[in-house]
Amino acid sequence: MAEMIHEQEEEELQFGPLPIAKLQESGLSAGDIAKLKDGGYHTIEAIAYTPKKALMNIKGISDAKADKIIMEASKLVPMGFTTATEFHQRRSEIINISTGSQALDTLLGGGIETGSITEIFGEFRTGKTQLCHTLAVVCQLPTDVGGAEGRCLYIDTEGTFRPERLLAVAERYGMDGAEVLENVACARAYNSDHQLKLLTTAGAMMAEQRFALLIVDSATALYRTDYAGRGELSARQIHLAQFLRNLLRLADEFGVAVVITNQVVAQVDGGAAMFNPDPKKPIGGNIMAHASTTRLYLRKGRGENRICKIYDSPCLPESEAMFSINADGIGDAKE
Repeated sequence: MAEMIHEQEEEELQFGPLPIAKLQESGLSAGDIAKLKDGGYHTIEAIAYTPKKALMNIKGISDAKADKIIMEASKLVPMGFTTATEFHQRRSEIINISTGSQALDTLLGGGIETGSITEIFGEFRTGKTQLCHTLAVVCQLPTDVGGAEGRCLYIDTEGTFRPERLLAVAERYGMDGAEVLENVACARAYNSDHQLKLLTTAGAMMAEQRFALLIVDSATALYRTDYAGRGELSARQIHLAQFLRNLLRLADEFGVAVVITNQVVAQVDGGAAMFNPDPKKPIGGNIMAHASTTRLYLRKGRGENRICKIYDSPCLPESEAMFSINADGIGDAKE
């Protein structure tokens, strides 16, 4: 497994994102490249996708220098129009990561899609964290058995990350437990600013090694406590939008699957709640809704069974599937 991931990393150097050091060939000094790295930019794609004002915020990067950097980066990264045929070809090469349940994979058209953000929301005890733990192991498997042959980055905001669960899933797939744990990089986020800062570190790690999956469990928990009341709602949404934009940039830049979990809030606005059999909605508002490519709603079923509903997706029909939470991770529903 370690050899396979190492070979994949060598391939990434040829076909993956371009390292920022390549800009030296375009006349950029080593000092300027060091400044860009300190600012959290480790690939040419990261620079090409970034607005000019963000580059000018880096100490030592002037207006003229920012123009030159963006111009050189845009020469190396194709950002113009392309035909739908080419786009369709690229879409057909996208890898899907298995969830561990065949019914759930069928619902999702093969599994969790790489290169985009998948949001999983629901009440407590609906299987959000268990699904994340299963994905953290499955993403390391070869692509022909539902994996993505890459490591996993796990940002834990609620203190619910448990390596024992990874070992149980690894045993189910016949994988070496020690190796599986070594391929999962975990960080605990303690506040919303720290959570945003961890994405800069994640970008640096992805530029060095082959990662297939980035998990944030949960993306919104710290925002609920760091920002209180309507007075801070605008500031909260701006910060959350910045965090989600950075997540999308990592998905675009490195082609990783981004999985975020979200909490729900009960709707208590009188009449509307009275006629709604399930008066719960995900928090984060429209900013969260627009940032997520696919939104999955989990709810409780009988016993260990859970129900997953496609809440929003650009290409999947609104439909449901049942799965089960087992000792060895997510599996198919039990009768």
